[in-house]
Amino acid sequence: MTITEKAKRSGEKLRQKKPRRIIKCIACLLLGFVLGTGSVLEGLRPFGVAAVAVSKKRYFLFTALGAAAGALLYGLNGMTARYLCAVVLAALGALVAAAFEVSVKPAFSVSVSFFAVLLTGLVLDVRTDAAATQYILTLGEAILAGGAAFFFHRSLSANVHRLRWTALPLQDVICLTVSASVVLMNLSALKIGVVCPARIAAVLLVLCATRFFGAQKGVVLALAFGFALSLADVQALFTVGALAFSVTVGALFLPLSAFAVGAGFLVSLAFFCIAAGESALPLFIDGAVGTLAFVLLPMRLQDRLEELADRQRDEPSDGSLRQSLVLKLRVASSAMAAVSESVEQVREKINELTRRDHEALRDTVSEEEYLRRELVWERTNRIRMVASDQFFSIADMLEDLAFEFDEAEIFNASASSRIRALLSEYEIYPLNISVIEDQYSRMRVEILADGGAVGLDNPRLSQEIGKICARYFERGRLTYFKNETMLSFTERPGYRLSVGFAQHSAEGHLCGDTVKVMQDGRGHSILMISDGMGKGSRAALDGAMGAGLLAKLIHAGFGFDSALKVVNCALLVKSNDESLATLDIANVDLFTGKCELLKAGAPAGYILKDGAVSKCELTSMPAGILRGIEFARRTAVLTPGASLVLMSDGVSEIGEEALYEQFGAFALYEPQECADRLIAAAKERCDPAHMDDMSVIVARLEENEGR
Repeated sequence: MTITEKAKRSGEKLRQKKPRRIIKCIACLLLGFVLGTGSVLEGLRPFGVAAVAVSKKRYFLFTALGAAAGALLYGLNGMTARYLCAVVLAALGALVAAAFEVSVKPAFSVSVSFFAVLLTGLVLDVRTDAAATQYILTLGEAILAGGAAFFFHRSLSANVHRLRWTALPLQDVICLTVSASVVLMNLSALKIGVVCPARIAAVLLVLCATRFFGAQKGVVLALAFGFALSLADVQALFTVGALAFSVTVGALFLPLSAFAVGAGFLVSLAFFCIAAGESALPLFIDGAVGTLAFVLLPMRLQDRLEELADRQRDEPSDGSLRQSLVLKLRVASSAMAAVSESVEQVREKINELTRRDHEALRDTVSEEEYLRRELVWERTNRIRMVASDQFFSIADMLEDLAFEFDEAEIFNASASSRIRALLSEYEIYPLNISVIEDQYSRMRVEILADGGAVGLDNPRLSQEIGKICARYFERGRLTYFKNETMLSFTERPGYRLSVGFAQHSAEGHLCGDTVKVMQDGRGHSILMISDGMGKGSRAALDGAMGAGLLAKLIHAGFGFDSALKVVNCALLVKSNDESLATLDIANVDLFTGKCELLKAGAPAGYILKDGAVSKCELTSMPAGILRGIEFARRTAVLTPGASLVLMSDGVSEIGEEALYEQFGAFALYEPQECADRLIAAAKERCDPAHMDDMSVIVARLEENEGR
């Protein structure tokens, strides 16, 4: 794009923005005027001051001019001068807020509004030698001004442009309703003969809310507007019941048409007005005009309202690709930090031990030998430090996540907005909600909330969210970060794994093998055996480190290949001595039964299906020996009743004949019994002098009866 084209585009944008700004300025001027003229409780007029205090940059001057003009309508007297001074103070406060950007939170605007009304009122009370009751009334008016400023501020901050009305947090809905009620209450002072524009607007808004957002919203709005209008005219308290009951009657005709809703509302309102007598005639006239306006709404405006209410066309911020990607990368960053801290702790411990050994040898070796050892130690330590630092910047791992979100997933924005509305009923207000469907239409829900959020462990949430998404979900899983908590729900798959595992330690009570069974949150069950070199505590450290790091990374969403690189690097720098671990992994898709076997130096695994035994033997290198190792892979499909067997080399050494003999009886026992029997058979056949650590996982695929 050339510089000329950019200049033209900028000019077009400015020309489009200019009419909008003019309209906003006029709207602020009129709003300030309406709120400045309105009064409540026998002459109190704090709302114009509150509107000025919360006005945004560029617009507070117009709001102040409107409020001042409204105050001048009551003539030049002491009370008018008092409100003019209060408006000036509020305008100065808005100017300070705009200059120093302190208007983000409502506390400043509330304080400005409160003290502007209080101080000017106290000055007037002192000069007129007012009674004690007047001082109390002044304090009450100041509190009313501060409260109005709070509601106005929250209403202006509500994200109504990006969220549906029904998806807004409950506090924002309340603040918007109260603010609209205050505006209508002040506008009710304006009358054209017997016609009151405020009542007409109230009827129109209530009927629109009933038709487009539901009967409940319409009734609540009718009650709020009715009370507000009654405060301005205490003789018309029946307005509350008349509006609320008539809206309820009109809602009965929602399945028919807008004309039927309006007719039902107007007939019910007529009964109320007849019962109240001639004094209620103005209310009926206003109701008739408002109903007519509702029936004759332009189609373009009706389409816009339907778009705001339509769940399929909603465009909330929850679940957007950018936000969910940021969320995933944040989880990944947390996992990588944990890995780095783990390696760093190991490095520091090794440094401490090595330093102690060097100091002990200082007097027993020559100075040259001592310096040589010192240089080797420094170089080794530097390598470990570099490896630890590199965990923070593993680009290919982040590429895995970016590709996953960019290519393989769809975000259901409609469901996320409905879930936000549901959570507000439980007083849970999340930071972000992502409803994610993968390329196979499997769904998961991720809800990010503040660390102090309560109620996330409510077992009813999975059922309620399942109803919204029309899916069956597993019970929610909580993941805790430093300042935030993530609640995730995974769609319940068609299958489940019945898993049993058993171990035997060849030396002492500490087994050198590590066994892990985990879910990845995407409908996959992951089985893992990590066998450290040797046996006993040394082997247990290698095995636990390999399996532990791999499990953390997979749980964070990394791929198996990327995770193996990290584990391999960690084992390479862990010790001066040779350190390695085999990794035997089975990744079972519980939706389809597809099983992916991944091996890094691990012995053969076996699949028992339909009375036949399939051996999976893959050539590969264990982690911790060389750089750049990769998993050897094989894929199989499990059917209900099929069993999968993973084992360490301590068990596989008994030979295939003994193994097949045990496999023949697997159909008679549960997986846990099968694992125990296999370990017992291996112990019987192994030479005690050459016995190695033993681990077995037996998993059987079964249909999930919970769906």
